[in-house]
Amino acid sequence: MESKYIGLILAICSSILIGISFVITKMALQRCTPIQEGVYASDSHRYLRNPIWWVGMVTMICGELLNFVGYIFAPAVLITPLGALSVVWAVLASPLLKEKITRVGLIGCLLSLLGAVIIVLHSPEDPPVQSVEELVAYMLQPGFIVYFVFAVLIVVLLIWKAAPRWGKDRPLVYVTICSLVGSLSIMTIKAFGIAVRLTIEGNNQFTQPSTYIFAFMCIIFILIQINYFNKALDTYSTNVVTPLYYVFFTTATILASAIMFQGWHTSDAITTVTLICGFLIIFLGVYLLNSLALASTLKKEASHASLTCQDVPMQEKYRPGSLSRKDIGYAATSRTSDAMTLRQRAASMP
Repeated sequence: MESKYIGLILAICSSILIGISFVITKMALQRCTPIQEGVYASDSHRYLRNPIWWVGMVTMICGELLNFVGYIFAPAVLITPLGALSVVWAVLASPLLKEKITRVGLIGCLLSLLGAVIIVLHSPEDPPVQSVEELVAYMLQPGFIVYFVFAVLIVVLLIWKAAPRWGKDRPLVYVTICSLVGSLSIMTIKAFGIAVRLTIEGNNQFTQPSTYIFAFMCIIFILIQINYFNKALDTYSTNVVTPLYYVFFTTATILASAIMFQGWHTSDAITTVTLICGFLIIFLGVYLLNSLALASTLKKEASHASLTCQDVPMQEKYRPGSLSRKDIGYAATSRTSDAMTLRQRAASMP
C-alpha cells in the first residue's frame, strides 16, 4: 500500500476518534455540572474526578497521535482538511447530547468548514526541517518573536480581563485562547518531535537544553488548551464550539507557520484570491455561530429574569418601612422590562 493511503487511513481514524472524544467529554461535563443556574463543572475542575472525562481525554490523545503519525506518511495538504471530519462527527452527535441544531447554526458550521478547507488546500507548504537547531533558527527570526510575544500578550489579557467578564456569553473568548496557545504548541511539539526522532536515529538530542525547554513549553501550552477548551465545551453547545475551534486553530497555525518560515508564497494571483475568499467565508460562518451562541445566552437570561420576577414572594417584594410601594412597583416594572428586552434581543439574532 502506498504511504499516501496509509496516511489517509490514519487521518480518517484520527478524525473519528477526536470527534468521539468531543462527545464523550461533553457528556462528562454535562454530568458534572450542577443544576444551579450559572454554575459550571469547569469552574471548579470537578470533572477531573469523573472517569468518563478521562475516557474522552484518552480518546483525544489517541486521535492526535494517529494524526501525528499520519503526517509522516502523507503530505499536510491531504491530512489537515480531514480534521474537519471531527467537527462533522461532533455536530451529528448533537441529538445524543440533547442539543438543538438550528438551520442558522448548520449553515454557519458548513461555511466555517468550507472556508477552512479552502485555506488549507491553497496554503503554501512549509519547508522541510531536519534538525532542532534549524527550527530554533526559524523561531529566533524577528517576525516570529513578534508573533510569539503578541500572541502571549493577547492570551494573558483574555485570561485576565475578557474570560471572567465575557467568557460565559461569547464563545470566541475561550476559543481564541485555545487557538492562539495551540498555534504556539504546534511549533514546540514539532521541535520536540524532531528531537525525539533524531534521538531514536542515534543522535541524542536530550543533551541539549532546548529539548527540555520545548518539552516544558509543550506541557504548559497543552494544559492551558485543555482547561479553556473544557470551559468552552461546558458552557456552549458542541455544534458551536467544535467548528469555531477547528477554524480558529487551523487559521492561527497556518498564520504562525507563514510568519515563522518568512513569507506567504503563493504560486499565482488565483491562489491568492482563493485564499482571501476562504477567509471571507470563514468570517461569515464564525459570525453566524457566534450570533447563535449569543442568542442562546440572551434567551437563558430572559427566562431566568422572568422566573426571578415571578417567584419573588409578596412579603419580600414589600416590607413595611423599607421601601415605598412606588419604589417596589418601579423595581418590578424594571425587572419585567429587562426580561422583555432580553427576549427582543434574542429574537432579533439570526
